[in-house]
Amino acid sequence: MLMGNGATGAPLGPDCPVEMVCRVSPAELVPLVELTRGGHSECLHFGAIAVVDKHGAVLAHAGNPQFVSFTRSTLKVLQALPLLQSGAAKALGLSQSELALLCASHNGEPMHVQTAESILAKAGQNYRVLRCGCHVPGLFTLLDKAPPEGLVYDERHHNCSGKHAGFVALCVQQGWPVANYTEPTHPLQQAVRAAVARVVGMREEDMPMGIDGCSAPNYAIPLARLAHGYARLATGAADTEFGESFALLGEAMTAHPDLVSGAGRNDLAFMRAGRGDWISKIGADGVQVMASKSRGEAFAIKISDGNKPALYAATVAVLEQLGWMDEGQAAELDSWRGTEILSARGVVVGARRACFALQSWAFSPASPPPLHPRRGEGEP
Repeated sequence: MLMGNGATGAPLGPDCPVEMVCRVSPAELVPLVELTRGGHSECLHFGAIAVVDKHGAVLAHAGNPQFVSFTRSTLKVLQALPLLQSGAAKALGLSQSELALLCASHNGEPMHVQTAESILAKAGQNYRVLRCGCHVPGLFTLLDKAPPEGLVYDERHHNCSGKHAGFVALCVQQGWPVANYTEPTHPLQQAVRAAVARVVGMREEDMPMGIDGCSAPNYAIPLARLAHGYARLATGAADTEFGESFALLGEAMTAHPDLVSGAGRNDLAFMRAGRGDWISKIGADGVQVMASKSRGEAFAIKISDGNKPALYAATVAVLEQLGWMDEGQAAELDSWRGTEILSARGVVVGARRACFALQSWAFSPASPPPLHPRRGEGEP
């Protein structure tokens, strides 16, 4: 068997080394989006979807709703909870727009940079303390635009600068060291991990940890748990544990979707189409969560190969199948289906379509356990 580096290795089989075996069972993922060219299938994007209500009940699914995925930037709104729950956000006088930036994967536009600077200034800090690193602003990379010659950018332009500014602000308020705030053992990250676990109803030790692209810890959880966290977020003040914080964060995101994302981005388009009802957040490598305030429901999607056009198409298809869209909203989001594949000259050369149907979910002896264990059975 020819390996990627030209060396030969043993064929896959019972004696195959563990590291060579795919870790995902084919039964967990199903075809979600198909791309055709010349009438023939060219790409098939697999994934899983979970639709969950505020009580944690799985309402519908495609693939395994308990599929475990890293949350990536969909976690940001939950990572902001310690800042609000501690009273630090109020003590610093953070505005609604600043709360929105805490949850953002932004474009690095002037409004994003200025808002990040404002959060840091209220904490008596500057951008040099941010540990997110820097990259070419998403306004160019995400929208396939060439950056202007001589463009200067720094940590403020990083898509996670709002989250990191919030991290720094909480450290200052709590008297924690700022220099190493991204370390998993830092009190800040311990507080974040505890808050995330409480929101999604898991033990901290049951959430595998990895390091995100911005150098902060990130967690892998079942899609159903992630969706449940967002369904709780969507209930706002009605949530008995995080109500005030959820209300402030949810309202900030829907009031300022441009700060949460930016020009030309899907979260901006989705939340504008949602008219204040939908909370939308994308994560890197094929993760998307959407919540409806009026319904107290949310869905989480994972596209296994991380393809963004497939993720957008699947998201609109879920909105349609759940009946969340009226005719006007469907028309507004039609372009996000990406149904036409164009050549460089603008000629239609292929098509993209969602190829799944959501199924109702019923637990059986062979099914994963419910979101909430019975009292006394595995509770934190």
